[in-house]
Formats: sequence, C-alpha cells, structure tokens
Amino acid sequence: MSYIFDFHTARAYEQWAKKPEIKRIEALEQRLMMDMLDPLRGKFVLEVGCGSGSGLIPFIEKGLLVTGIDPSPYMLDIAQRQVGHRADLHRGSGEDLPFEDNSFHYVCLNSTLEFVDDYEAVIEEACRVAKDKVYIGIMNRFAMKGYRQRMNCILSENIQDQLQYFSIGEITGSLRRLLGNVPIDSRTICHFPVSLMRLFYRMEQSRLLQSCPFGAYAGIVAVLVPRFKTRPLVLEYRPKRTAGPVPG
Repeated sequence: MSYIFDFHTARAYEQWAKKPEIKRIEALEQRLMMDMLDPLRGKFVLEVGCGSGSGLIPFIEKGLLVTGIDPSPYMLDIAQRQVGHRADLHRGSGEDLPFEDNSFHYVCLNSTLEFVDDYEAVIEEACRVAKDKVYIGIMNRFAMKGYRQRMNCILSENIQDQLQYFSIGEITGSLRRLLGNVPIDSRTICHFPVSLMRLFYRMEQSRLLQSCPFGAYAGIVAVLVPRFKTRPLVLEYRPKRTAGPVPG
C-alpha cells in the first residue's frame, strides 16, 4: 500500500475519531454502507483496510462473521481494543489477500483505495474473494477539499499529496472492466458543515439527496453474478441396428 499508518499517525487518528462531529459523519457513512449491502445475519464479511476497526462494529452488531485486514500493526492494535475477539484480524495488503476465492459473502473497501498503490489490483482481489457483493466507499474527487480538511489533523500535507482520489465513474468503470455488466448502485453523502449537521442529519439519509453525484462521500456496491466455464460434452452415438427383411 502507498501509505501505512505508523505509530504517531495511528494515535492521531484514534484521537481524531473520538470527536463528536467525526462520529456523526462515521455513523452516516456506516449506515449508507449497511443499507446498500443489506447483509444477512450469519454471513461472512471482510473489510480490507479495516484500520481502527470502527467499520467492523456494524457487522458484528448485525450478527455477521467478521474479518478485517490492514497493513498497519498500530491500527490493528486499536481495532483489537475496539472489537476484542468478536472479529478475526489479519495484517496484510489489499493487493494480495491471503484468502481463497469466494471466501466471503461480502467484501468492503471503505476509504481504502485512497491509500493504495494499485487500486484496480485491490478491487480485483476484493472481487476474487467475494461471493455476493463488493462495497467500495470513497471520498469523492469532486469534493476533495472537504476530505483534505478532515485529514489535516492526521496526515501532513506531503503525505496527503501521495493519496489518490476517485470519482464514482472511475470506480464504476473499473468494476465493469473486471466483472462485466453486473448490477452496480451508487449513492453519496454530502457531509454538511458541522454547524449544520444536526439540522441536516435526517436529510442526509434521504434517497433523493443520496442520488446527488457530487456528495463528499460515495458508496458503490456491485452485485456479483456467478460465472461458469463450460466445454462441450462429447457423447458417442451409434445408430440402432434395424432388422433386415424377413424372408418369405
């Protein structure tokens, strides 16, 4: 991955995430993720780039079997404190997931692609280990200024310059190239200013507002369609022998 949280940035993130306004934003993003995925209790879910583990909690509370993977041991320490033994945590890279094909019903990449070197390789790996759906949450390129403001207290400016930003069209295009014409849905959250957040919190959850393509945070879900390789089955056929003329 292009950027891995070290001890200091992991601690800064942990403190930043405790702010009430950040918790409200996180709750909106998680609600969007859960609404779009609509996961079923008892199914297996993987979050790639699970970070502090906050994104795992909605799945745990929903009764799913949860796994998280992240390249930063310091972020995984924070995640371990948050989720305890309620989730399996692994250290690893999104470009090379240590799981078998179709290991999970759902795979999530929530604010993960911004930090990786080869985002299409990460998406491809997510699709490889998923059975049913892949969810991708991004900070919309068209609202990049808002994202940079959120990260100011965590990452220095030179680190922020290394991050990638995406549009809904770019991620949808990558999914189409990898998966073909599968069902894909996208929605956004506007992230109103903190001073207006209480007023507009319910409005953020409306499907009409979420259809705006310029929201600060975008959720994209792809429904995987099973594909099967087939080959012709060769069958030998011998015509039945017919009886000859009966002598008179």
